[in-house]
Amino acid sequence: MEKFDVIVIGGGVVGTAVLRSLAAYKAKTLLLEKASDVATGASRANSGIVHAGYDAETGTKKALFNVKGAAMFPSLTAELHVPYQKTGSLVAAREGGLPALQALYERGVANGVKVEVIDRKRILELEPNISPEIAYALYAPEAGVVSPYKLTIAQADHAVINGAEIRLEEKVVSLEKTADGFAVRTEKGEYFASYVINAAGAGASEVNALIGEDAPTETHAVGDYYILDSKEAGVVNTVVFPLPDEKGKGILVAPTADGNVILGPTSRKVPHEVAEENEVTREGLALVREGVGRLIPCVNLRSVIRVYAGTRTAVGSDFIIEESKKVKNYFMLLGICSPGLTSAPAIGEYVAGVAAEALGLIKKEKMRPLPARFHLTKATEEEIEDKIASDSAYGRIVCRCEKVTEGEILEAIRSPLPAHTVDAVKRRVRAGMGRCQGGFCRPRVMEILSRELNIPLSKIRLGDKGSEIAPYEVKDGYEKV
Repeated sequence: MEKFDVIVIGGGVVGTAVLRSLAAYKAKTLLLEKASDVATGASRANSGIVHAGYDAETGTKKALFNVKGAAMFPSLTAELHVPYQKTGSLVAAREGGLPALQALYERGVANGVKVEVIDRKRILELEPNISPEIAYALYAPEAGVVSPYKLTIAQADHAVINGAEIRLEEKVVSLEKTADGFAVRTEKGEYFASYVINAAGAGASEVNALIGEDAPTETHAVGDYYILDSKEAGVVNTVVFPLPDEKGKGILVAPTADGNVILGPTSRKVPHEVAEENEVTREGLALVREGVGRLIPCVNLRSVIRVYAGTRTAVGSDFIIEESKKVKNYFMLLGICSPGLTSAPAIGEYVAGVAAEALGLIKKEKMRPLPARFHLTKATEEEIEDKIASDSAYGRIVCRCEKVTEGEILEAIRSPLPAHTVDAVKRRVRAGMGRCQGGFCRPRVMEILSRELNIPLSKIRLGDKGSEIAPYEVKDGYEKV
C-alpha cells in the first residue's frame, strides 16, 4: 500500500488548486481522479467567468473566497501561462430595474468590490451593441474571463513538476479511517493517507458517505451553452449579465479567453443519477437564444460552432469548506458551484494551509516554475523560425482552424500530466476547437497519439473508457479490431 501525507479526491479546478498549493510544502501528495483527465466535469463545461464578487451574500464563504480568488487571477494566470482577460462585467437592466441594481451595488461595496451603477450613455461606450431596451447597468471593472480547463490543467502540471502525483481513472470505492490515517481504495489500487481532502465535485456526497460523514442534500442544475466562431469576437467586449433571479446569474453573453463568444447558460434541475450526463436540450437552446436577444440582439447565431451543457452542483446557499467534526483529518469541499472557478485559487491556498498545520508540514523555499509552451498563433516570425529550425514538427500544421502544429500536440502528450486522449489534446492546445470542430484534424491527432503512445489506432479514445473512435476496420467487412 503506497503511503502519502495527503490525498486529494477530485481533479477539477478546486482539487488541482488544492494540490498545487500542497506542492509548495515538503510532503508526499496524491490526487485521485475517476475520469481519463483532469477538467472533465464542471471545470470543463462552464462559462469561464472570473466574477468580481458583488453577487454573493455578504459574510458567506462564497463572498470571502470569490473576492480573494478574483484578486489572485492576474498574477496566477501569468505564472501558469493561462489565457485570461480582465474584461469587466455589466449587469444590464431595463427601466424599473434600478432598485435591484442598487441592491447589488450595495452588496458589492460591502464585499469590498469595485462597482458602479452607470447610465445608458456610459453603457454604450462599453457595449455599443447592447439592446436599446437597456437603461442602466452595474459595472464591475475587475471581472474577467479565463480558460477554465487550461487553468485546471496548468495547476495540475505545476503540482506534478513540484513533486505531486496524479492518478487518473481511479475512482475511489472505499475510504476507511484507521488508527493513524486513512485506507483509500480505488478501482485500481490501495493507498494510505494521513489526511484526505474531498474535492470530488458532483460526487463529493458519495465520497462523504464512504467515510460515514453526512451527505447533505445536493441540487444539480444543467445549463445549455452556445459557442460562436472567433470571427464574431468584438460583438461583445465585457461579460454581460441580465439581472439575476432565483435560478442564478442568468443567461450571459461574453467573450472567451480564447477568442470565441459564449452564450448561456440555462438552469434546469436534474436528479443526481443523471447529473453528469450533460445533455443539451432543444428547449434549453431556445431559452438561450431568447435570453441573448434581450441583451445583445445582433449576435449572429449562424456562427455557432458548438453547443454543449454543463452541470453545477449546489448544497444549500453557500459553499461547504470545512474539516469534518466526525472524522479527524478529513476535509470537505462540497457545493462549490458559481463562483467556484473564481474562488478556486483562494480555496486551494486555505485548504492546503489547514492540512499543513494539522500535519506539521514545512513549506519549501520556492517552487519550480511552470515552463511556457510554444503557441504558433502567439509567436513572432523570428520565434517561429527558430522553433522550426530546432524541431521540424513545429512547421507542420495539424489543426487548420486553430493553427496548431504537430510540435504543440507532442508537447501536450509529453507534458507533466500527459494527454492520452483526443479530448485531452484538445483541452491543452485547442486542436479540434475551431470552426470545423475536428473534422479535418482529428484523424491526424489520432495518428500522432497512436504513434507516440505505441498503441493501435483502434484503441485511441475520445475521452473516458468506452469512447474508442475507430474500433472497427471496414476494409473486409465490419470486423472488430
